[in-house]
Amino acid sequence: MPRMLDVSDEVRAEIGDEEADRLLAGDNTPGSYDCTSCRTPGDSERERTSTVLFIGDETAVLAFAHAACLPSQVVQVTEEQLQGAVRSISGDTVGLEAQKVTPEQAVLGVTSGLVLIAGELHPALVVEPTGPIVRPGSTAVGDEFLPLLIEQGFMPVTELSAAPPVLHGWSVLLAMGQLHAVLQPSANGGQPVAWWQAHQPLQVTEGWRSAANKHQQVLMFAASVGSIGRQPREDLLREALDKAAAQGRLVAGTLPLAGT
Repeated sequence: MPRMLDVSDEVRAEIGDEEADRLLAGDNTPGSYDCTSCRTPGDSERERTSTVLFIGDETAVLAFAHAACLPSQVVQVTEEQLQGAVRSISGDTVGLEAQKVTPEQAVLGVTSGLVLIAGELHPALVVEPTGPIVRPGSTAVGDEFLPLLIEQGFMPVTELSAAPPVLHGWSVLLAMGQLHAVLQPSANGGQPVAWWQAHQPLQVTEGWRSAANKHQQVLMFAASVGSIGRQPREDLLREALDKAAAQGRLVAGTLPLAGT
């Protein structure tokens, strides 16, 4: 019986027509699987199933997901992240390692919240590193986090009066109501790669997910270290964002939503 399997053109291009046709015919497809997104069982004979190809520096892993969780796609990751994906797919709770940035091992903290702009609620992510960010290979002292993001197309924000411009090539990966990653364009023009990857998928509120599905995009604000902090309420988060913007310590972009 043919499987209810979706093999996207980008996955087919990576694995070849012969292997893709074998998958669609059911030759190499397990009837049952654990969804690589929500980790619950799936059955490719009874429900629509997506093929998800994780590609690392040296190896690649083909995984399966409920079509309602993720579309069929190619995900570029580092070799270390790929090994984490393999552990996660095989049931290991370690999951994908959070991406570290800079030689000082600063970690990006990510907070989700709803932000009111021009009378409408927008889903937002606020990113703040735990320490100063320097350029790769640099020995200079200072924080280059915001300049590096401005070079990627993020815009300085002085007040939260309008949604920032759409940053094409970047996206926010959301699956089954959980935040998985922020993706950025690949340096070589290939598939997007993870700029930030959740150690474990982060829960978002129903209101945040509804707003994200409505707008099909997410506002991403990035602040220099020490600007925002962990705010327990959205009103306090907004106050911190307004203060960081007034101090010239905030950049932003609007990222398309990937997933549901």
